[in-house]
Amino acid sequence: MRSRYTAFVTENAEYLKRSWHPDYCPDTLEFAADTQWTQLLILDHGEDGNSGHVHFIARFREGAEWFELEEKSRFEKIDDDWKYLAGNTDFRPLSPGRNDACPCGSGRKWKKCCG
Repeated sequence: MRSRYTAFVTENAEYLKRSWHPDYCPDTLEFAADTQWTQLLILDHGEDGNSGHVHFIARFREGAEWFELEEKSRFEKIDDDWKYLAGNTDFRPLSPGRNDACPCGSGRKWKKCCG
């Protein structure tokens, strides 16, 4: 999952298509020009034979607004490579508290950084 996240951050459509299950891969991929990915949190992962799952939260900024994408992804192993099948996703606004750590990763408080 970390490699696919990195591919989204770097807009590496070729890698994303290679890591997608051929039965579910979209014909084209579009990246939002103003999206800045800042953090990936892996909450759970596991495998059972050739089936795998990853539960994660990815944080990102679009313009001045912050969001979280939470997904429970499913994977299938084909020829020793994990291929992304699909996921149940939830997008939501991210509203840090004044004294929470800033989601940009600076290590500073939200109110003293991007807030």
